[in-house]
Amino acid sequence: MHFLVTGGAGFIGSHLCERLIHNNNNVVCLDNFNSYYDPELKRRNVQSLLNHPAYRLIEGDILDWQLLEKIFKENSFDVIIHLAARAGVRPSIKDPRLYEKVNVGGTVNLLELSSRLNIPKFILASSSSVYGNNTKVPFSEMDRVDSPISPYAATKRACELLSYTYFLLYDLSVTCLRFFTVYGPRQRPDMAIHKFARLITEGKEIPIFGDGTTRRDYTYITDIIDGIESAIERCDGYNVYNLGESRTVQLNYLVELLEKTIGKKANIKYLPEQPGDVSITYADISKAKQELNYNPQTSIEEGIQEFIEWYMKSMNRIG
Repeated sequence: MHFLVTGGAGFIGSHLCERLIHNNNNVVCLDNFNSYYDPELKRRNVQSLLNHPAYRLIEGDILDWQLLEKIFKENSFDVIIHLAARAGVRPSIKDPRLYEKVNVGGTVNLLELSSRLNIPKFILASSSSVYGNNTKVPFSEMDRVDSPISPYAATKRACELLSYTYFLLYDLSVTCLRFFTVYGPRQRPDMAIHKFARLITEGKEIPIFGDGTTRRDYTYITDIIDGIESAIERCDGYNVYNLGESRTVQLNYLVELLEKTIGKKANIKYLPEQPGDVSITYADISKAKQELNYNPQTSIEEGIQEFIEWYMKSMNRIG
C-alpha cells in the first residue's frame, strides 16, 4: 500500500513510518520540522529510514496548498494518515490563532484533496482533550464533546466535525483516533514524562501544577501503533475510537515511578493549577476492542522502564 503520513518525523509519526515500512508498504513522510521543539530531534527520528527505497521524506507544510496538490497528484495514495498539528494545551491558550490556522486549515486542505482524488481511507489523529472536564468516567465515544477547555481541544474537535462533513458530502472514509497521553522512546521533550526524567537526572526542580492528584491514561507507543494499524485495515465510513490504556495513573505515582527507575529523588515544586488542564483522562476502549481488536499490552511500569532505558542511551549519544 502507498501511504502519506503527515507529521511523520515526530514522535508517533516516526514510529508509524517504521512499522509501515517494516510491513512492506511505501511511505511518503511530510513534515515541516518546525521549532516547537528542537527540529534536530525529529531529524534523528527518521535518520534510519532516509536510505530506504520505500520511504520518501518531503520537508513541507500542510498549509502549502500548491505543495500538497503536487504531492497528491504525483502519488496514488491508498491511505492518508494525518498526524501533523500544533500540539500542546497551554501553548494554544497563548496563540490560539496559530492553532486554528494549522490544525483546522491544514486538515481542510488534506480532506479537500483526499475527496477530489478519491483517496480510499483517511486516518485523523484526534485527542482525549476533546472530552474537556468530563465528569463521567471512563470517557466514551458516545459522550458529548461540545465543551472543550482549550483552543487545542477545540481545534481537534473541529477536525473531527469537518471529517464527518467530508464523509457525508463525498463518501470519504474517515477514522478519527482519540489518543490518550502517548509516551515511550522519542516522546516530545515538552511532555511530562520526558520533561520530568530530564529534570530529575539533572537535579533540577520539577514543576507540578496543583497537588499532584490529577490522573492521566498513559498509553505506550507500540500500543498506539498497533491501534493505528488496525484502524487502517478497518477504515470504512466514519468512525471515532479511543486509543488509551484504560488505566489512570496519578501524577504523584508517576513521579515516584520515575524516581525509582532513574534511581534519584525528585525535587518537586508545587504550583497553582493551569488553565486548560483537565483533572482526569480515562479511556473507555470497549469500542476499539470490539471493532478494531485493540488490546493494549504495556503497563505504565513496563513502559516507564523502556522509556528510561531509551532516554539514558539517547542522552549518552548526545553527550
